[in-house]
Amino acid sequence: MAVGDAPASRTVRQALYRLVDVDPDAPSDPRQMVADDRFFDLLEHLAAEFEQGHAIPIKIGASMRCDDYGAFGLAFKSAPDLMGSYRRVERFGKVVTSIANFQVKPMDGILLLSVIPAPSQRLGLAMTNELALAAAWSLTREVSQVSFVPLAIHLAREKPTDETAYQTHFQGPVHFAAGHNTLELATTDALRTNRLADQGMAQFFETHLEQELSAFSAQTALESQILDHVGKALSEGAPSLADMADRLGMSRRTLQRRLSAAGLAYQDLVSKARKTLSEQLLRETDYALAEIAFLAGFSDQSTFTRAFKRWHDCTPASFRRGM
Repeated sequence: MAVGDAPASRTVRQALYRLVDVDPDAPSDPRQMVADDRFFDLLEHLAAEFEQGHAIPIKIGASMRCDDYGAFGLAFKSAPDLMGSYRRVERFGKVVTSIANFQVKPMDGILLLSVIPAPSQRLGLAMTNELALAAAWSLTREVSQVSFVPLAIHLAREKPTDETAYQTHFQGPVHFAAGHNTLELATTDALRTNRLADQGMAQFFETHLEQELSAFSAQTALESQILDHVGKALSEGAPSLADMADRLGMSRRTLQRRLSAAGLAYQDLVSKARKTLSEQLLRETDYALAEIAFLAGFSDQSTFTRAFKRWHDCTPASFRRGM
């Protein structure tokens, strides 16, 4: 059946939603976040299954607008100029994404807005970085009073067969296989007054974002600590909540209170640690599945397989073959 037919379209849509653990029929909730690795899975699937899948990040980024980012977007467009907007991206980017964050670097007559590189070599991460850069350019055009083109766009990925989506969106020279993802502007353009510049509004939303960033940092620190401890202990069995509290030097009640305040559930973090370690071992080692099950803290291979199918809707063996 053709993709354009309604039943097939619904089937494809539902399959894509399943890849990111989202119910397509549930009410929209802007607070719901897709896990990083699930989003990478989705982009990699699109690149593999669809002719223009490699350009999906650019098309998604091209559709983004300031209002899609809540208070962060309002702070971006109320900044005095693009330099100020980009400084807010650099400062508060973690509020809206845990994946692609930016660095601003002024040089002689130019301004560089670069995605901070991560150690992972996953295709999905590389595509996400392109999406972030494409979205940054969309927001730039939205807030600028005058139309201009970037001096250059540098992308880490290899040059695709069809560059149409890239050229259409960025409208400037695109350099592939650059080893980094960077938007290069003339400083004179970066210092132009934004169309909706408002110092009072900018200060208000900055204060709001500072509070969000503080809460986010506390949550991230706690989550990171727990994931690290759990990951190291899994081969001996996942530590209990009481054991984890001892490792962190606090009472069980204090840890439970901090988890609740951060909107975290301990068993969800244990599951996340198992999932992350399992995927890493499947990608980066040739260990037998029984060994991976043991290292990830499962009682046996069948229990591991059932859990993995809940995470990915496929077996560990299928996941490894698809790498």
